[in-house]
Amino acid sequence: MPDARSILDVADWRRRVFALYAEVRRRSATDPTDAHAHWVRSRNDLFARHPASPLVGADRAAFSGLPVSAYDPAWRFEVEVQAPSNRGGERLEVDTGTDGVVPFELIGSVNIPAVGREPGGGLDVWRLATYGGGVFLPVKDALANTPGGTYGGGRYLLDTVKGADLGVARSNPRALVLDLNFAYNPSCAYDPAWACPLAPPGNALRGAVPVGERMPG
Repeated sequence: MPDARSILDVADWRRRVFALYAEVRRRSATDPTDAHAHWVRSRNDLFARHPASPLVGADRAAFSGLPVSAYDPAWRFEVEVQAPSNRGGERLEVDTGTDGVVPFELIGSVNIPAVGREPGGGLDVWRLATYGGGVFLPVKDALANTPGGTYGGGRYLLDTVKGADLGVARSNPRALVLDLNFAYNPSCAYDPAWACPLAPPGNALRGAVPVGERMPG
């Protein structure tokens, strides 16, 4: 059972992440490259200095910045969530160990050009079906678990209950902003003490996504 200090540290981490993404959304409206640079700087500061950083021991002492690729506007999309045609009510129950079973409900899918699961297919979009709710969209690409590639369990693009929210398109409030330059590693990529839902098969991309956060070393 964590002590009160560590619980308050995690609460402050979440508070800062919510504020960070609010600023990212504001900057993205006019300059996504600037928004991305701010995101990288802020997350580097959190990882290096915050008491709830997932970096531990020697990893924190040697930390010099997260490995994030340069911003590429070709990987920013505005897409509508399509209702599931024959998968309504589908659930995903993730046994995290430390947090018990975390339930998700499928709310639809999004089609990202050139990197979908299959021709005409899309990425699954999930709703956290427990207290707090939230939209959850992990991604796992062809670089997963390769040298210099991406985290083997996949990365997170949206996890709105924890603040990772890129918002909706200004021109279409029904369309999500999906910018894969902001794909990031879950905390369990750095510290196994964290429990993280990983990308299920419906969130695996057939192609490589060379932007976003990579795996160090």
